[in-house]
Amino acid sequence: MFTGIVEELGTVEGLERQSDAVRLTVRATAVLEDVTLGDSISVNGCCLTVASTSSTSASGSVDLFTADVMAETLAKTGIGALGTGDRVNLERAVTAGTRLGGHLVQGHVDAVGQVVRRDPGEHWDVVTISLPPDLAPFLVDKGSVTVDGVSLTVVEAGDETFTVSLIPETLQRTTLGFREPGDPVNLEVDVIGKYVARQLEARLAHLGSSEGTLP
Repeated sequence: MFTGIVEELGTVEGLERQSDAVRLTVRATAVLEDVTLGDSISVNGCCLTVASTSSTSASGSVDLFTADVMAETLAKTGIGALGTGDRVNLERAVTAGTRLGGHLVQGHVDAVGQVVRRDPGEHWDVVTISLPPDLAPFLVDKGSVTVDGVSLTVVEAGDETFTVSLIPETLQRTTLGFREPGDPVNLEVDVIGKYVARQLEARLAHLGSSEGTLP
């Protein structure tokens, strides 16, 4: 579980492509301070498991980690489109004593959207992002959404797009500061909304099947 508050920008050091997976190597500092094998790290909003770590620094401190990315993740996220040298948003899994500065983020990407438009302002940018129509019901004005692992507030929710406002801190510390129209972004909608929708679907289906029957 994550909060959508990016801790640092990492750099992709390598992608070892296998028959049905990719071994991703990322250079980082902050998220590796207390890392152990098996820990979860959000990479552009995808929950990945640390498979190994290594050091290239003179001090011996860990500055690289690798994670195995399975075929399902490659198919449903933008991880497979990454290349060596690309910057990625990184966040360690939340702990019980961590402040929940964003919202509850699972790191389970629902779909890949696309940056449609950027409207720069004096103090922030308004960014329009496309999303699949089946995800539209889960977004509401002033609700939460995760874009490339960043917890954001929806400004306006539409049927095929939504807008978010990016403050200077977000522009400087995350990949959203340099995403351009046409760039893909990983989307995760609010998990609470998904559970509510699932329960309502089951309840409505039950009521529908009960119509015309005697009590």
